[in-house]
Amino acid sequence: MVCVALSLGAMLASPGASAYLADTTIPEAGGCPALDRQNISLAQPLNRRWSTALPSTTPAAMLTVAASGSAAQLTEIEQAIDDSFGAWSGVTGTTFNAVNYPGVIVPITRVTSASACTNDQESNIDGLNTICFDQSSTGFTTGVLAFTRVITANAAGVSVGSSAPAAFAGQILDADTLFRSDGQATFATPGALATPQGAGAYDLESLLIHELGEWFGLDQSAVWSAVMFPFPAPPGQFLGSRPTVSAPDAPLSDDDRAGIRYLYPDPSDTVNVGSIRGQVLPANRFKLANLPAALAASGSFVTGIFGAHVVAVDTASGAVIASAVSGWSCNEATGAVQFDGSFDIERLPVGRSYTVYAEPLIGAVAPSDFSEALGDLCSSGACTTPAVDTDFNPRVLPSQ
Repeated sequence: MVCVALSLGAMLASPGASAYLADTTIPEAGGCPALDRQNISLAQPLNRRWSTALPSTTPAAMLTVAASGSAAQLTEIEQAIDDSFGAWSGVTGTTFNAVNYPGVIVPITRVTSASACTNDQESNIDGLNTICFDQSSTGFTTGVLAFTRVITANAAGVSVGSSAPAAFAGQILDADTLFRSDGQATFATPGALATPQGAGAYDLESLLIHELGEWFGLDQSAVWSAVMFPFPAPPGQFLGSRPTVSAPDAPLSDDDRAGIRYLYPDPSDTVNVGSIRGQVLPANRFKLANLPAALAASGSFVTGIFGAHVVAVDTASGAVIASAVSGWSCNEATGAVQFDGSFDIERLPVGRSYTVYAEPLIGAVAPSDFSEALGDLCSSGACTTPAVDTDFNPRVLPSQ
C-alpha cells in the first residue's frame, strides 16, 4: 500500500550514515532509505504561511515590543519569521539560496481562519506548511516548547491535502510547526527579548530557525554550537548571532550550513564540495560478535559501531565544520542496509585540513534525541536496527 510517513521533531543516504543529521524515508517499493527533503525549484517554490490568531486566553505567550493585538505586533512577529527563513536561504552553495535562486520561496501568507492550525492535526493533513501559535497544546509533553510534524511520501505520485503529487520517495509534502500555547512558556521577538520583560521568555527567532531546519529535512545535531542542537538557550538568551542584511545566515553554525548544502546542493558550487567517508570500528572486533543479526534475509551481523558521533574539525582553527552519526551503508543494487559503522560527511570547504574524531552519544545529547533518524532505516521485515553503541573508546584519527 502506498502511504505517507510521519516524523516528529521537537526542540528538546546511500554511501553511509549521513551528516548533520538528515531524516530518511523507506520507499514503498523497497530499496535504500531516501533522504527527506522539499522539492524546491523556481517552478515549485516553497509555500509557507502562519496563523495570526494569537491565543486569546494566554496573551502573555507572545511578547513583542508592539502592543498586543495591534497590526504592528503582527508585522513584528512576521519579521522574526522572515528573518528565520532568511538564515537558511542566506547560505551559499545551496539551491535554497535567495540571492542565487530568487523566487524559491514565496512571500509568507498570514492566515486568519480559526481553523488554519486545527486543520493541521494528524487526522486531517492539509498539505500546507504552517507555523502555528494558536494550536492546542494537547500533544505537548513536559518541557517541549515547539515541535515540527513532517509528512513525507514513500513513493512518487503520493499527495496529501492540497499538495502536488510527490516527484520522489522522501519528498516532504507537509511541514507544520506548533508552538506551545497553554501558558507554560512565553516567546519573545528579538526586540522584546532585549527588554526587562524578556528575561523570562524564550527567543522566538532561535526556536523558529531550529524548527524550520526540520521543515527542510534536517534532524537534531550533537554539535553544541549548532542551531539544530536539540535544546534551546535559557529564557532571556539567544543562540549565536542575530541575522544581518550582509550576513542573514549568521545564527547558523558551519554544521548547519553543511546540512542545508547537503540536502539542496548548488551544482555551480565549487567551494563546498569536499567529503570525508569511512567507518567507525571497535578496536576489538569480537566485541560485535554477540550483537543480534541485523539483516533478517542474510543473517549478517553488525560489523561496525552504530550511533557514534563523528566530527570534522578544521585543523588550523579548531572549529567544528560538520558532523555525522555513524552506523550504516546501503547497497544501491539490492537495497540492503548494512550496519557497518559507515559515515559520510559531505559539502566540506575544500583546501583545508581536517581532524576527524568519533565519540559515543553519552554527553549532552543521547541516542533518544535521534530516534527518528536512527530508528527508521529498515523496511518491514528486511532488517532490524541495532541498539546504539555507547560503550566504546573513541580515538582521534589522522587529519584528512
